[in-house]
Amino acid sequence: MTPSGYADGFARDSLPEESAWPDFRFEIPSVQYPERLNAAAALLDGAIEKGWGDRVAVYSAARTLTYAELNAEANRMAHVLTDDLGLVTGGRVLIHGGNSVELMIAWYGCLKAGGIAVMTMPLLREPEITTIVGKAKIRLALCVPALKEAVEKSMAAGSGLERIALLGQDAEICQLMAGKPTEFTACDTAADDIALLAFTSGTTGEPKACAHFHRSVLAMADTFGAMLDPQPGDIYAGTPPFAFTFGLGAFVVFPARAGIAVALPSKPGFEALCEAIQAFRVTHTFTAPTGYRALIGLKTAYDLTSLKGGVSAGEHLPEASWRAWKEATGIDLVDGIGATEMIHIFISAAGWNIRPGATGHAVPGYDAKVIGEDGNPVPDGEIGKLAVRGPTGCLYLSDERQKIYVKNGWNITGDLYRRDPDGYFWYVSRADDLIVASGYNIAGPEVEQALLLHDAVAECAVVGQPCEERGTIVAAHVVLKQPLLAGEEMAKELQDFVKLTIAPYKYPRAIHFTEALPKTQTGKIQRFRLRS
Repeated sequence: MTPSGYADGFARDSLPEESAWPDFRFEIPSVQYPERLNAAAALLDGAIEKGWGDRVAVYSAARTLTYAELNAEANRMAHVLTDDLGLVTGGRVLIHGGNSVELMIAWYGCLKAGGIAVMTMPLLREPEITTIVGKAKIRLALCVPALKEAVEKSMAAGSGLERIALLGQDAEICQLMAGKPTEFTACDTAADDIALLAFTSGTTGEPKACAHFHRSVLAMADTFGAMLDPQPGDIYAGTPPFAFTFGLGAFVVFPARAGIAVALPSKPGFEALCEAIQAFRVTHTFTAPTGYRALIGLKTAYDLTSLKGGVSAGEHLPEASWRAWKEATGIDLVDGIGATEMIHIFISAAGWNIRPGATGHAVPGYDAKVIGEDGNPVPDGEIGKLAVRGPTGCLYLSDERQKIYVKNGWNITGDLYRRDPDGYFWYVSRADDLIVASGYNIAGPEVEQALLLHDAVAECAVVGQPCEERGTIVAAHVVLKQPLLAGEEMAKELQDFVKLTIAPYKYPRAIHFTEALPKTQTGKIQRFRLRS
């Protein structure tokens, strides 16, 4: 690692031994960065240097800012952090709130000041925040007033927080910013100084803190972000929170790197996204497959004709959902698989390379393969674990699970895939979502894909269900477009439909009708809750 200028070395000292690091690869010119690099300066000051200062950076109902204005606000924020809030370089800063201009300014200001940003999901409660604060040894929190209660409770519980400052146009930080200069010399960070800690959702145990360098922040824009071929006048919008690196990339980093705009919905939800698309003439959407199914249902109520592209991630995009969106809008959705550990998407396809149902090829800059239990590649067509490497990779903060995720320099994502002879990667399931029933290996997503082809099905999730006779059976949790049709007759119709669509032994022996599926804030279906 390049020598760091951080005064607080906790995060750097908590990284794994370098022998346990992934094999970082910088084989394409776009990810070959100088040794000294501050990502926030590269994005915002870089936008000014490229002549983009007068371009709109962010649209919202509350505020619209150009890149020059956003940069000035970020500089004021950096002054407040260093002059008034006691941030030392390398210090972690909790940034808690929904997607907003204020959160964007806070993130940029934190990085410019040499802080390490820790953005958290808006709906986290005190115990979850306390876990994050304790793991990252956070002393300073920036929070929107509406969500301050959980942060205050964490501080009162002795989490280690020492200062909470409120974001918002009438709040403390805004008042402090008012008298600050609009110029700030960004901290002289190394390219491999830590810029952010992104926490996993914790669905499989205690959440893991994933450390990402300043160079990694730019790399997600210069690999997958560049693959989207952003053009002047493009406007991005979507539902993932900034705390989810899918959202951080799509709405903060990618637009700034390309000099285009983001439109922020006024609140979470798909109706609010449609309102933003209509109001700001959004061109590209970013959401989970669940979101695109919801947008189809809302299409007649809003003017969505400005759309010309979209990215789906967070969950596998079934071919049925891809084709339904194509039929409704004429748009070829870009599917992609990413991971918090990798910071963003590393397998995808765009334009004429899209093959519906397949995730795609390794994004330029990344290598990917499908391996067996022995770690060696399996033949094309066979199922195995996905392994990937590139300019970003997994670095858990003080966590023994590093040894599970990184093996022989490769990141083992926990996904089962197969590769076809043309080099396309096809998603099978998460490794823990593979159902073994009566000696057969059955991938839940394949059954879900079959069910989604039925006209009555709005959403579904398939998991293994314990059975005394068979050990495990395939169980489908189904949301119907017309809930009143739920019953034995519909269950048998769906079972027969699946038998005719895929191998009969894969059909769901149990069907549970439900009004809604449990989901994370990022739209991922929580199958572990269905299994329990």
